[in-house]
Amino acid sequence: MNETIEKFGHPATLVADYHYWVVLLRPAQPTLGSLVLAAKSDATAFAALPPPAFVELARVVSDVEGALRDAVAFARINYLMLMMVDPNVHFHVIPRYEGERCAAGLTIADTGWPKMPVLGDAVELDAGQIETAVEWLKGYWPKA
Repeated sequence: MNETIEKFGHPATLVADYHYWVVLLRPAQPTLGSLVLAAKSDATAFAALPPPAFVELARVVSDVEGALRDAVAFARINYLMLMMVDPNVHFHVIPRYEGERCAAGLTIADTGWPKMPVLGDAVELDAGQIETAVEWLKGYWPKA
């Protein structure tokens, strides 16, 4: 796994593993169910990914959106490709909703709704909360 994936807590945060991608629970949750969708490649430019990674991305995005729709009933979903501090190709996946959502022992409000997500208001999860939230999200993931 590349440095960016490790920084976001892999393997403890691993929700789903694909050939070219991993889906990780975002340890800092601006909204409940926030994820990191990261390429396994060492690429630091989106265009540098191998063509099959783009093909697989369609399935991964479908799985992400289906699982999060069921888990948190989002109204919108934001994919943020920031790559300023963490250089490898990755997206922050932020499910958006009005008010708050409760699950896995967490209650998290979307403080930016209906505007941009407020990443600075994220709830920092401890190891126990990460473990519980990962298992909760895996329960919504499509079976391979």
